[in-house]
Amino acid sequence: MPSVTPQPVVAGLTRAAIFLVVSINPGPECETAVRALCGDLAALLRAVGFRDLQGQLSCVMAFGSDAWDRVFGVPKPKELHPFREIRGRHHAVATPGDILFHIRSKRMDLCFELATQIMSRLSGAVSPVDEVHGFNYFDDRDLIGFVDGTENPVEEGAIDATIIGEEDPAFAGGSYVIVQKYFHDLQGWNALPVEEQERIIGRKKLSDIELDDAVKPSSAHNALTSIEEDGKELEIVRDNMPFGEVGKGEFGTYFIGYAKSPRTIEQMLVNMFVGRPPGNYDRLLDYSRAVTGTLFFVPSATFLENIVPDVAAPWTANLTSNENGSEADSKSQPSRPDGSLNIGSLKKEERHE
Repeated sequence: MPSVTPQPVVAGLTRAAIFLVVSINPGPECETAVRALCGDLAALLRAVGFRDLQGQLSCVMAFGSDAWDRVFGVPKPKELHPFREIRGRHHAVATPGDILFHIRSKRMDLCFELATQIMSRLSGAVSPVDEVHGFNYFDDRDLIGFVDGTENPVEEGAIDATIIGEEDPAFAGGSYVIVQKYFHDLQGWNALPVEEQERIIGRKKLSDIELDDAVKPSSAHNALTSIEEDGKELEIVRDNMPFGEVGKGEFGTYFIGYAKSPRTIEQMLVNMFVGRPPGNYDRLLDYSRAVTGTLFFVPSATFLENIVPDVAAPWTANLTSNENGSEADSKSQPSRPDGSLNIGSLKKEERHE
């Protein structure tokens, strides 16, 4: 299979980020506008990022299950589905969202400018659902005072954890991402003794050293989010960010986790909200409330760059055999009988065969 270029899901941690979730407005012209942006996103990123090449500007564009059906049709990434709410001692809510833009940089002004350009291009085609501006907090800590993302895999390990290969060959180079916005009860949290906070998280607050298994509770956050399969730990890449508005008293952590399968993150969330075993839930949730929850698929950068905005024929029909066994021209293929729009013909169709 020819190589494809992933989107920058494993880009390094930055000091600023914008998490922008939008819904696609009704009408085929809105879907066409979204497809047009797919092919132009890389150029927008280059134009804005060139203003400061040291700013490490990057952007990931991802699609929800319903949006994929509307914009691209079939085939569909095999594990893409709407976020499934979880009800246990606490509630992991499922909230709407068609497209996620995860914009990162060392500078918030670069993030802001790219988000502005994206929304300008999509004017009238989408409506904002949620927008969060994240910031780096001291030495990579969240607002509850603990270092966040300590166990992230790096380099090849990060790629292995997040980038799809033979698991779904038609969508190689892609990834899945789940986002949740959590509000913190900092008054209640800060009233706890530091030793109790450490037992809830499973780490020392100052040094970030993991607690010994002999003293760490089985309900510790880092114990419940450790997932193993066939004796191997399954990893994800987190790029969580603190956010907040002090005047409103609303502040917390924006969770964003990338993985090659959503099942890994979903199991972590079940362990947290329901417990492992049931009832042994994550006590951090007594002080941290999830107010959003959405699952997206991140197609490869190669996939996005090859989108043709105005062609609705499914890309699987681009190269088909006629009765003589020769390849038929893609223009002879009819659109789907159900009338939904599909991905247009690709410049390099063979990579998806």
